[in-house]
Amino acid sequence: MKRITVAIDGYSSSGKSTMARRLAGATGYRYIDSGAMYRAVTLFALDHGMISATGEVDAEALAAALPSIRIDFAPATEAGGQQHTLLNGTDVETEIRRLRVSNAVSPVAAIPAVRRALTEIQQAMGREGGIVMDGRDIGTTVFPHAELKIFVNASAETRARRRFKEMMETGAQVSYEDVLANVVRRDHIDETRAESPLRKADDALELDNSTMTLAEQDAWLMEQFEKRVQA
Repeated sequence: MKRITVAIDGYSSSGKSTMARRLAGATGYRYIDSGAMYRAVTLFALDHGMISATGEVDAEALAAALPSIRIDFAPATEAGGQQHTLLNGTDVETEIRRLRVSNAVSPVAAIPAVRRALTEIQQAMGREGGIVMDGRDIGTTVFPHAELKIFVNASAETRARRRFKEMMETGAQVSYEDVLANVVRRDHIDETRAESPLRKADDALELDNSTMTLAEQDAWLMEQFEKRVQA
């Protein structure tokens, strides 16, 4: 059976990472969270004073630092668990999910030098196939020839509720209103950035999962996967 590349794109908090992670687990494919990579770069920029209190990013300083930034993933320690993001060898999985990073990641991800650097890393990771990668430009820029492309969407309110629930479960002190504002702001930046803006690839299958259960998502995605593998 051939090993394909699966590209899952979509809006912030649309559930694409959960879909991708669960598909990878069910098929034995490698899962690559491209969003975590951008969050890791954002955390690096925040910790090194490259983002001002008002949100302006020192793009020149960050571009110069990119060669010193190493991002990798530690596999989950238990079946069905979540892999952890490593930034220069340090586990930053919890930190990159906080609102501090969420509020700054879209401007960082819009910097052309950052996008080009991470695209090269992502393409190298997926060169042999057998991967599931989620993000915002996987099917359009990173893997335009992926055998299976999915574009996931849901209303901003639905996505904000999901994100708020996740953050509350980690003990974060946030309000739903702040999370919703962050989702709407990120949507605008992602859609309007000059470098690889968020859009549905012409050959992608669109999925609105606003009212779907995880089991329904899994079944739908596996059906699409099996069609491509057997084609």
